[in-house]
Amino acid sequence: MRTILITGPGGSGRTTVAAATALSAAREGTRTLLLSADRTDTPGAALGAATGPTPSGVTENLTAWRPDATDRFRQDLTAFQTRAANVLDLLGASRLDAEEVTPLPGAEELSFLRALRDAALSERYDLLVVDLPPLPQALALLALPEELRRYLRRLLPPERQAARALRPVLGRLAGVPMPAEWLYETAARWDVELAAVQAVLTDRYTAVRLVAEPGPAGADAVRTAALGLALRALPTESLIANRALPETADGPWLSGLLAQQRKTLAEWQDTPDTRRPYDVHTVPHLGRDPRGRDDLAALAVPGVNPAPAPVEWPVTDRIAEDGVLVWHLPLPGAIRDELDLIRRGDELVLSAGPFRRIVPLPSALRRCTVAGAALRDGELRIRFAPDPGLWPAAGR
Repeated sequence: MRTILITGPGGSGRTTVAAATALSAAREGTRTLLLSADRTDTPGAALGAATGPTPSGVTENLTAWRPDATDRFRQDLTAFQTRAANVLDLLGASRLDAEEVTPLPGAEELSFLRALRDAALSERYDLLVVDLPPLPQALALLALPEELRRYLRRLLPPERQAARALRPVLGRLAGVPMPAEWLYETAARWDVELAAVQAVLTDRYTAVRLVAEPGPAGADAVRTAALGLALRALPTESLIANRALPETADGPWLSGLLAQQRKTLAEWQDTPDTRRPYDVHTVPHLGRDPRGRDDLAALAVPGVNPAPAPVEWPVTDRIAEDGVLVWHLPLPGAIRDELDLIRRGDELVLSAGPFRRIVPLPSALRRCTVAGAALRDGELRIRFAPDPGLWPAAGR
């Protein structure tokens, strides 16, 4: 399945563009699901058909779905209480009724990610268009599966489960109950679910479309978003410059806005490819808020093109020439003074602007020491020198 993730600054029209993208694909005969994180029915207002917690048909080949985070959280908590019944009884805990449950912070994000996974695994659709929350919430949401999986592996390492047979003995010696079987089973189940979400996000047929109004605020948001997505190795397919004014706009008030838009569009379109890894598409302003399918069709959003090439972080062998291996990390928009690298064991802690990611080193680089780094043409190049104590000698 092809997955298109659409996000942008709040108020940029990302939900309307997502609805227009889904409608355009459906009219071309593609079985399409529009999945929205919008709490209100903005997608339904644009499409002219109500959307809600149950997937519903909008028109031929088009289904829309806005998952209910509250209901999903209640279901998850009820299932958890059932699985942990023995432990809760041991602690004398009182059960929570579904009617008294309200979602905790983060529950809405997890619920939406699981809905994304379920939608992507469905065989009923050929295209999944995802209306993500505004920036920067969307960037945090896209980072969540990888980060949570890392926390789970650190807090409850799978290899330590082999010692669970000793827990009853340790419990009697310590005088307190040790972590029960359900704790590790729950961690394993969450790891599987998060891995499935992560697989959708990193699939070669998944890409991001950014929506922004051309102007200073939109330019800043796009620059920041492109860097955050690049750090996660998520390909940005296109930038949709939304609500572009016509060249014939007149009057002192409109002419000032038009000049501002022209300047931003020129910057977006003239940026070298090494620093702009996406195509720029201009969507004209209709002169009104789009309402209904005819208005959405008039937006002329870009079609569903073949998936862009996946973002790669290759390692090149320059041992013969320079005695190093070089790890290439495309980071368009990165600023040298805002980059920070820390080698910690077999991981690299990488900070770029407001973003931070901990990534495992490729196997070859784990036997090396960091010898330097440089940022050139939107690409971070980290040099690694082989560690004589770990690197295999020639001829072995």
